[in-house]
Order: sequence, then structure tokens, then C-alpha cells
Amino acid sequence: MRGERPNVIVVFTDQQRWDTTGVHGNPLDLTPNFDAMARSGTHVTQAFTPQPVCAPARAAIQTGRYPTATGTYRNGIPLAAENRTLAHCFGDAGYATGYLGKWHLADQEPVPADQRGGYQSWLGANVLEFTSDAYRTIVFDEDEQSVMLPGYRSDALFDAAIRFAADHVDEPFYLFLSLIEPHHQNEVDSYPAPTGYVERYQGRWLPPDLAELGGTAHRHLGGYLGQIKRVDEGLGRLFDALRSLDLLDDTIVAQTSDHGCHFKTRNSEYKRSCHDASIRVPLALRGPGFDGGGAVARPVSVLDLPPTLLAAAGVPVPDAMDGRSFLPLLADARADWPEEVYVQVSESEVGRVLRTDRWKYYVVDPSADAWDDASGLSYVETALYDLANDPYELVNLAGSPAHRSVATALRGVLLRRMAQAGEPTATISEAPTPTLELGGQRRVDPMVHDGRYVPTRFGHQPGPNG
Repeated sequence: MRGERPNVIVVFTDQQRWDTTGVHGNPLDLTPNFDAMARSGTHVTQAFTPQPVCAPARAAIQTGRYPTATGTYRNGIPLAAENRTLAHCFGDAGYATGYLGKWHLADQEPVPADQRGGYQSWLGANVLEFTSDAYRTIVFDEDEQSVMLPGYRSDALFDAAIRFAADHVDEPFYLFLSLIEPHHQNEVDSYPAPTGYVERYQGRWLPPDLAELGGTAHRHLGGYLGQIKRVDEGLGRLFDALRSLDLLDDTIVAQTSDHGCHFKTRNSEYKRSCHDASIRVPLALRGPGFDGGGAVARPVSVLDLPPTLLAAAGVPVPDAMDGRSFLPLLADARADWPEEVYVQVSESEVGRVLRTDRWKYYVVDPSADAWDDASGLSYVETALYDLANDPYELVNLAGSPAHRSVATALRGVLLRRMAQAGEPTATISEAPTPTLELGGQRRVDPMVHDGRYVPTRFGHQPGPNG
């Protein structure tokens, strides 16, 4: 390896469901390059966003902190300058740092230098979907001058990433490549794929939640999947370029997304819900420290990616980060690690999510203002899903007497996670008993010991533990 410090590239898609990848069982061969990276490198099989909406998720991945901690808990709130980002950490360690694509953490367009999170090289737009469309990509450089990048939009940004790598062959670099695909084009509410790609995928595959719930997938999924296919082709070109530059073995590459997409099945738009269609994302890494890492099966938050990348590069991890490096899980699947992830929801409502291997527990504060309040004080149980038996979250068990002890155990863990995130002390009220209770159920009864959720002997999967 050239020197002792690896290069780092993050490929960040927008609104990509986890089940669009082959390693998660998608049958359409959309992501062969991502899949190869996951199989030969490290695949985080259960990865979740800390917030299922653009700006808060982006603030979290830049800082390793929860959206309520950064102050960017919803769209429209710029990332405060006092937040220390990955660019600051890598830059202070002697890395050249660069940002390409969508930012969504400023309040101006073009993004002024003091709102760029410390990135040295800049070619981006605050809200790329407003400055560009599929074949007309307009971004702004360090001098706030507009630049038109030729080609299909994701191709144009991958081309820029390849140029950045070629320009920094002789020094360690950290690059954040932020794509808009497979996000919809807002003004026309469509998913513009490259010419001919919609026809390849329209009507060929439908995940069970969308098959059951409908939404807009029948008209949008072909374009959405076509966008993902083209992104993966760009990833393959990036790998080819790194190999050509003799950088492939020296470079950590990670790909993930800000949130998923439920195609207007859970609310009136595409995200901002507690369901896996909104919060579960793909995550794979390759390169030094990750090649041959295998599958990480424990639930991991994208909030854990920043400290993981810093640790893998030998760069100090700030104490202020809420996330933690998952490198220990690569060496030992039994390493100390929480059995749950914690997710905040804003804008649609003020909600909080606990997601374990088996359970999804969701609470909402109906008295909180979803736009003005970062947190709530009086939450109510709103959803409980048994993911072992209902993986696409079609049967809400909130309030079910048969699951009361499960909900009570999860409530204690969620309150602890809220406190650990620095949120104000809150209460969670029980959900009312459903009018029609599922008949014939035995009681599902986890054991709780010393404030920790422990699975019973009778076939339960691990629950929150820590």
C-alpha cells in the first residue's frame, strides 16, 4: 500500500431501499458491483438510517451524531458551523478532502464556503434535484461558479469522482460522493432513469410491502430500479479507474444511502416513517481493513459509519460522536455491541424507533409540533411489528395484550436510548387495546433482567441488549 494511510471514498445514494441489492435477494441483477464489494469485503446486512429524511440523515453521516444533537433535525435547518465533520477529522490528519454532489445542509445556493462542512475541494449543490435534471447536471465549484457536467447525472458525478482521484494520486484523500439517484425529480414526481432503462425493469419485480399496500410503485418502480442499475454501473467504473491508477488496494470504498422509499404507502410521500422501507438501507465496504470481513449480522446504524471509517484510517474518533466503530464486529461477531438501533423521525410527526433483529417498536408524541419541535415529552405507543413473522410490517401489534410484556421491555430500552442521545426526559404511554384482538394468541413474554431485554428460550430472536 502506498504509504500507511488508506484513501477513503463514500458513495452515498439518495432514497435507496436495502432490498434493491442482489445480496439482499433482489432477482434483477441491479447491483453486481455493490454485491461483489459486499461479498469480498464487508456487508452490513442490517443497516439503518438514524433519520428517514434527507438533511438530518446527511448531518448524521457527516458528524456521527444524532440529528437532535447536530441541531439539523429536519430539512431546512443548515448544519451549524460548530459541528465537527468527517472533513475536519480527515483534513486535520493531512488528507485532501473533497465533496461532490448533493449537500442539503446549507440555507443558500450556491453553498457558501462557511457552510460546506470543512471540505477543501467542492463541486456540489445544496439541493441538486432543484439545480439539475437527469441529463443536465448543474453544480457549483469552490468559487460559487456554476458548472455543467455532461452526461446522465450519476455518470457525471462518478466522472468527477474519478477526476478527483486522478488528481490526488500522490497524497491520501477522503472523498464524499453524494448522488441524487434514485431520488424522484421533485417538480414532475418521476424517477428519470437513463434512456431505455425504465423498459428493462418496469413490471418485473415488486417487494411484498408494495404489492400489498399499493402506492405509486406501479408507475415509478421501473425508473427507480433503472436509476439504481446505472448507479451501480458507475460504481464499477470507479473501481476500474482506481485499479488503473494503482489505487484500488489503497482505498476504502463504502456505499450506503440516506434512507429508503415506501412509494407513498405509509404516508403521503416517500419516506419519514418508521417502517423498514423508510429506514433500512444498503451498506457495504471494501479495501484496507474490510476485505474479507464477511457479513455483519448485528443491527448497525449509519451513524456508526463515520467512526468506523476514521478508525480504519487510523484517524482519531471525536468523543462527541454518538456512533461507534463496528470494526470489532469484523474480528468477533460476539463482540460487545447493542442489539438494537435507535432512529428519530421528524417532519411527518415527532417519533422514535427501536429496531432489533426481531422487533420494531415505534412511539409518537401527538402533542409535539413536527416542524418546530426536535423532541417530544409525551409519547404514545404507535406501532409494534414482529419482524420474524411479519418482515414487511403489515400487522401492527401495538396494544395487543399478548405482546404487552414485549412492548414494556422495549419501552424501557427506548427510553434509555433517548436519554443517551441527550434528549429531554419523556414518558411513553401504552397503546390502547385494539377493538379486534387477534384470536387464540399465547402471551409473548420476554424476560427482562437488570434493565436489559433477554430473549426467552422459546424460539425468540435476540432483542435489545445495551
